[in-house]
Amino acid sequence: MNEAETRAELIDPALKVAGWGVIGASRIRREVIAPGRLKGGGRRGQSDIADYVLIYKGQKLAVIEAKKRVLPVTEGLAQAKRYAERLQARFAYSTNGNGIYRVDLATGEEGPVESYPTPEELWTETFAEQSVWRERFGAVSFEDKGGFWEPRYYQHNAITQALEAIADGRDRVLLTLATGTGKTAIAFQITWKLFHARWSRSAQISGEPGRLPRILFLADRNILANQAFNDFSAFPQDALVRIDPETIRKRGRVPKNGSIFFTIFQTFMTGRDENGEPAPNFGDYPRGFFDFIIVDECHRGGANDESNWRGILEYFSPAVQLGLTATPKRDHNADTYAYFGEPVYIYSLKEGINDGYLTPFKVKQIATTVDDYVYTSDDDVVEGEIEEGRRYTETDFNRVIEIEAREKYRVRVFMDQIDQREKTIVFCATQEHALAVRDLINQMKTSTNPHYCERVTADDGKAGEQFLRQFQDNERTIPTILTTSQKLSTGVDARNVRNIVLMRPVNSMIEFKQIIGRGTRLFDGKEYFTIYDFVKAYEHFNDEEWDGEPLAPEPCSQCGQIPCICAVEPPQPCSECGQRPCVCEKEPPEPCSKCGERPCICQKKRKVKVKMADGKERIIQHMVATTFWGPDGKPMSAAEFIQRLYGDLPGWFADEDKLRELWSRPDTRKKLMEGLEEKGYGADHLQEIGRMIEAEKSDIYDVLAFIAFNQPPVTRSERVEAHREQIFGHYDYRQQDFLHFVLNHYVERGVGELDPEKLPQLIELKYHSVGDAVRELGPVGNIREVFVGFQKDLY
Repeated sequence: MNEAETRAELIDPALKVAGWGVIGASRIRREVIAPGRLKGGGRRGQSDIADYVLIYKGQKLAVIEAKKRVLPVTEGLAQAKRYAERLQARFAYSTNGNGIYRVDLATGEEGPVESYPTPEELWTETFAEQSVWRERFGAVSFEDKGGFWEPRYYQHNAITQALEAIADGRDRVLLTLATGTGKTAIAFQITWKLFHARWSRSAQISGEPGRLPRILFLADRNILANQAFNDFSAFPQDALVRIDPETIRKRGRVPKNGSIFFTIFQTFMTGRDENGEPAPNFGDYPRGFFDFIIVDECHRGGANDESNWRGILEYFSPAVQLGLTATPKRDHNADTYAYFGEPVYIYSLKEGINDGYLTPFKVKQIATTVDDYVYTSDDDVVEGEIEEGRRYTETDFNRVIEIEAREKYRVRVFMDQIDQREKTIVFCATQEHALAVRDLINQMKTSTNPHYCERVTADDGKAGEQFLRQFQDNERTIPTILTTSQKLSTGVDARNVRNIVLMRPVNSMIEFKQIIGRGTRLFDGKEYFTIYDFVKAYEHFNDEEWDGEPLAPEPCSQCGQIPCICAVEPPQPCSECGQRPCVCEKEPPEPCSKCGERPCICQKKRKVKVKMADGKERIIQHMVATTFWGPDGKPMSAAEFIQRLYGDLPGWFADEDKLRELWSRPDTRKKLMEGLEEKGYGADHLQEIGRMIEAEKSDIYDVLAFIAFNQPPVTRSERVEAHREQIFGHYDYRQQDFLHFVLNHYVERGVGELDPEKLPQLIELKYHSVGDAVRELGPVGNIREVFVGFQKDLY
């Protein structure tokens, strides 16, 4: 029996006898755990697929790896254990149909077993302590959007772990998942299960389902609250409530009729009481009004002790609070982790890229001759006061000093390098800088559309929000480029971003990871995105914090526990107004007696504007270095890539004759390329190296021969001309005509045109149909022999 027959005739019946797929709430499914890392050319790396996943009451309990009957029973055990660990299933089974071998990942106990357990037996083994809410949450199916959505394995893990924490009675829960992995979808499914299980704080205590829960989704920007409101549209319309200043003004009070509420911190922090005195809007709700609060992007300050936002979370402390963040625990976000506790689930950027759920990226490091500036007398100071002898650096540009020629040159560099049809986000130093860059882009664009590039910053208000919505619409191509300063660094779901341009320093690791996340979302045909880095932000990749492991939690110095269980006295309300935070009217400061402004701007220096001497402007130069994302989760420089490749190539071929032998046959060439890709040397990487060694019109063969044997590359057209007589000497005039057509495609597009999978397309292009080709060249087998055979002579 082969594996398929073993499964159908031996394994499937044995599972059925045990009740799997027969007993209610039990399921068997074959699961694609990870589709495989994007490799380029429409290809992916090795996918991870579990043969059988045993699911009962919504929980994944075991993984079974099947092998054909003639193989040992434990042949698939390593795979089964690896898959079970990723799916967070407790048991791993390996079988060849005749025998069954089991591992308990919780205890390490393993050995052969006679048969598969029933769903109830496996459930009881998995969960020693039974939980009524675990079963109720499991009984609620995911909202699958009409069959078009199912959770990825890490989303299922995150949802399960969050609900398990809620069922256990935890008040604070934290999920840490990389940007672009679907945190809003996870929040939606958690809410869906809580809503339909009729869980609430009172029901949690009584153990019996009660009223529908009241759930609050709390964000820090309107676009994120609106995005979440739209993503939750599967709930009944009367269950969803958007809390905004206009709604409060119209009603004269905060809305309370509904189940799922969406707002931003700023709306909750502002407001007035019935006497017109300042009072936060959130105070209109009873402290126990909400059962569950989702804090989006919680690392941005929502859990910071020094933030007024913390007052909202403390006020609603009776609610279970779920924090969502994309950043592992670091010194600068330790308050978030101190408040919520250690995350119940973590999924990193590196994992997302290697699994194939996030898009890999290239980094182009661009250095120019005006990266810093010292004033000389031949330059004109158009405005402000220059400090002679001072070296102005990246942090000064467009804040302290402005040189239009410098910005113009940088914009020209990236506009020449990008495909101007691809969606791009440009991060600028200030809102004013974003405006200037927008204007420069529109002056240089090839597009004729006046809205090709638009600015989206806080100053752009509703118009900017509209441009962003259009940019996020994958059916629209205009606007194509957005410039911004801070606004688009987090939480904006635009899947088809192909380029990110950094024209301002990025000092925070948190912000750097958020910016990278603007490009990581998957989109059809998007195999990587490119970061154009003018500000040395790539140095963050060398920081140990880059996608590293979370810091080990430290015990509380008082109680010695992790997390801390010390009793915390909430901050006292203001002695004057009785509110927390204080809402007392503050006396505005008096205007300055000299400038008349409030606050005073006497000491505020005007930005220096410099016009470079004409000769200098015309000789600005730049240099570009490219890095690639390595399999270890960190980018490699071109030099590192070549050095590593040089060391690995002897494992595939010992000399140039062996390389030529492998390369001249399509089947062995394909195996060689697949082997190189598995090691991280994809075709797109090798083509990029070809451009660096001025061999962009050469074959990948020449790139490999140059690196391994220092052979000078030849162009594809030179190769064809050098071997034309030898190639054509074996074929009649009709076959020569066909090969002439094939070779023209090879010269124009590269070695990919010589793959047998391309043959049907080439035939159709040349002869319009297979029948016409057969009449001209003979049987299909003969055509294939010609197509494969000439390649030996080509190389």
